[in-house]
Amino acid sequence: MDSPLLSTPGAVPADSPDEGVAAHYGEPFAEQRALESGAAIVDRSDRGVVRIAGADRLRFLHSLTSQHLESLPPHTPTEALLLSPHGHVEHHLVLVDDGEAVWAHVEPGTAAELASFLDKMRFMMRVEVTDESDAYAVVTLTGVEPPAGALVTTDGLIVPRKELERDWQARPAGLWAYEALRIAAHRPRFGLDTDHRTIPHEVGWIGVAVHLDKGCYRGQETVARVHNLGRPPRRLVFLHLDGSVDRLPAHGEPIEAGGRTVGFVGSAARHYELGPIALGLIKRNVPVDEPLLAGGVAAAQEVVVPPDTGANAKIDLRRR
Repeated sequence: MDSPLLSTPGAVPADSPDEGVAAHYGEPFAEQRALESGAAIVDRSDRGVVRIAGADRLRFLHSLTSQHLESLPPHTPTEALLLSPHGHVEHHLVLVDDGEAVWAHVEPGTAAELASFLDKMRFMMRVEVTDESDAYAVVTLTGVEPPAGALVTTDGLIVPRKELERDWQARPAGLWAYEALRIAAHRPRFGLDTDHRTIPHEVGWIGVAVHLDKGCYRGQETVARVHNLGRPPRRLVFLHLDGSVDRLPAHGEPIEAGGRTVGFVGSAARHYELGPIALGLIKRNVPVDEPLLAGGVAAAQEVVVPPDTGANAKIDLRRR
């Protein structure tokens, strides 16, 4: 559904996958500055919101996800992943427990699928799963206090959707501003900077959304193997793009090194200080100083995930 903030003067609608919210309000660079160092509000109400209630909710989510949630205190924000049996990322959840239910916000268009999966996995547990995307929305707010009742997560606030029309006492900033600052902070976005083969080590989600000292969960074997032995197939890189080119590489365009394809472009944006930037996922063994072409645009890489990430096993090679 379209956000009421799209009726704000100057609002320009965002493209897929963020239809329904504003890309910008006429001054993308000024909006970035306000978001970084002033009072600004970003409408991210295209994201899905899922509520998991019931006495067994934390134990239930602890058993399914990559995060240690069994003893999560109320109002302590965290993140978690749902993995496939082979360790590939299927959902990235930004979540918080309010004392009665866990609230999670997820990528646009994925809430119904996530809620359906969780509902099927309840079995005899005292858990109730609902898709609350029609009633609740996500915003990012900087420079002012959150409104009473807002649920604070690691990446934005969850508020009743009707609150979108309140006076936030902050400048509206579009999704272009939010995305530029996210990319500059080296934070991957599920579905843009990942694909169906992505494992957590490749994009730096270990520690952020994966707890390495917890019991069994789906996909744990892959996480443990890479953590102990290292050598994930790919690694996330930050790309400084050639500013003389008048376009940004599109999502999914190839990244090339030495004439061969070594990865793909994820998110790209124009930063008010850094210029054109992007995130990409490339083969682990590409040298860290190798010049790259991202969708045909010259790019210098900056390491986000080191090539030797993982490899924490302590192996004694001495003969007994």
